[in-house]
Amino acid sequence: MRFIFKALIRFYQYCISPLKPACCRFIPSCSDYAIQAISMHGACKGSLMALLRILRCQPLCKGGYDPVPAVWPCPKPKSEMN
Repeated sequence: MRFIFKALIRFYQYCISPLKPACCRFIPSCSDYAIQAISMHGACKGSLMALLRILRCQPLCKGGYDPVPAVWPCPKPKSEMN
């Protein structure tokens, strides 16, 4: 599954992205972030992280350096924290 998602992203990077002007507000770019997230967290969690990142890539967001977190970013429920 990881291979398929990463292959689709690489296709986008090499075939579609060069046809568009650079517009990503973050470093690394959203497609690089997606590949890193899928590699680190698997196909499901990595794809969700990439989708959330893409949703943040809009004019109202400041952007800047935003690396893939080493740990899944969802907070644990309070019952598990004790």
